[in-house]
Amino acid sequence: MNRTKKLALLMLTPSLLWLILFMVIPIVLIAFISFTTNDGYGGIVYQFSTDSYAEALDSLYFKIFARSVFWAFLVTVSCLIVGYPFAYYLAHTKKWKNALLFLVIIPFWTNLLIRTYSWTILLKNDGVINSFLQMLGVIAEPIKMIYTPFAVIIGLIYGFLPFMVLPLFTSIEKLEHTYLEAAEDLGAKPVTAFFRVTVPLTMPGILAGCLLTFIPALGIFVVPDLLGGAKTMMIGNVIRDDFMINMNWQLGAAVSIVLTVLVIFFILVFTRFSAGKQAL
Repeated sequence: MNRTKKLALLMLTPSLLWLILFMVIPIVLIAFISFTTNDGYGGIVYQFSTDSYAEALDSLYFKIFARSVFWAFLVTVSCLIVGYPFAYYLAHTKKWKNALLFLVIIPFWTNLLIRTYSWTILLKNDGVINSFLQMLGVIAEPIKMIYTPFAVIIGLIYGFLPFMVLPLFTSIEKLEHTYLEAAEDLGAKPVTAFFRVTVPLTMPGILAGCLLTFIPALGIFVVPDLLGGAKTMMIGNVIRDDFMINMNWQLGAAVSIVLTVLVIFFILVFTRFSAGKQAL
């Protein structure tokens, strides 16, 4: 091993230790617990069992898994539709670039829990939105928005939109304008050039934004807890309840492992799709 490789390995060692201590070892422990037996009082009996996986894959949990995947997908698509035009404008403007970029980053300065609480003030029956609409005479009675799937999806879009905008902005900003000029010289209209040149060349940013949005949206529990209530639970809420309320660590661990496998599957699909796009 030459000196350069030794130096690279030395610089990589802290990151590897961090991943092993705070990612690999916890996942191994969770996987181990998922195959143990519950003593009925929240304790762990070190006896091999797959009962927790059988329960995690039953119809009730499958429905919650399906709902979580669908909502995460819907949030990802919505963030892409909203975020791409904004990122495109952000990458091409000079006067407002720093101010708009600051507005995108500033939500990270406040905890997601606090920002989600603010949506309860906006969406509840006597909240800001209903009161404003009633004052204008648009509605006679409050519209039911809080504790609905609509509230959960709005909260997730708001929470994860910056994760979509930033990769898109980086990808669009690096785009060579000579490709667009060449497309224009060849007679392509602006709309055609956008879909045939801009979108394919910014596909790495699109895929990165989709991954950064979809994966955390799939497992989050704070937003559904505050804006959705008991009837709109996602899989993250189930895992939290199994560990903290039901004291069934085996079931919570099994559901966590199933969710991890599901996330890895989607990452592989995204990676395969990305590789195919780059090959084209």
